[in-house]
Amino acid sequence: MTTPHPYGTPGAPHLTVRGEAHLEAAPDLARIAVTLTARGRDRRSTLDDLTRRNAAALELLKSCGDAVEHLETGALTVTPELSAHGRGERVRAHHGAVHLTAELGDFTALGELATRLADLELTRVDGPWWTLRPGSPAHREARQQAVHDALRRAREYAEALGTELAALIELGDTGTMPEQPEPFARNRSMAFAAATEDAGPAPLDLEPRRQRIHAEVTARFTLRPPRL
Repeated sequence: MTTPHPYGTPGAPHLTVRGEAHLEAAPDLARIAVTLTARGRDRRSTLDDLTRRNAAALELLKSCGDAVEHLETGALTVTPELSAHGRGERVRAHHGAVHLTAELGDFTALGELATRLADLELTRVDGPWWTLRPGSPAHREARQQAVHDALRRAREYAEALGTELAALIELGDTGTMPEQPEPFARNRSMAFAAATEDAGPAPLDLEPRRQRIHAEVTARFTLRPPRL
């Protein structure tokens, strides 16, 4: 039995092409980060303030019901601030912070939620970060379009040689990913102290950012021997 040549033979030449797809889709999820801070002369008062603000933020987030699909608490820090003058380790104040992350699948609640969170005292809100779910149909569509593109290119090359494709040897998936990931620095950041007015601020109008998806495949075919 003769082993086929990995690079083809004159009787069965090989053709390798790349297929690509670029498409846009509406995001499925929006993620926001909430940072709550507190500062006090002693550790206990700082922790009390931080606990109160954390409870208020969690109550707001949980009031959205199923709109908030994922909620988690990140790092908690309480740091003493030493006095710059005098002898010994004299604590001037304590700083506390707790970080929350929320993921929403219902964008109708996002603007009001972000605004109400940002209206809490000593609270910072970053985001939103828009993304697709891992199982979004947009990923499948991008992969299929990449395969169709590879097949179209292969047929064009075969036509230029005056022949046609014979068989598919190999199809390789090099991945499907966001085309231009949104960096942290370019995201919205909302940091406010507590509002002085009795009435709360008007909800922010947050427009979802469409997601750009790039898919790429490589395909190897055998050609019917062309007449050159």
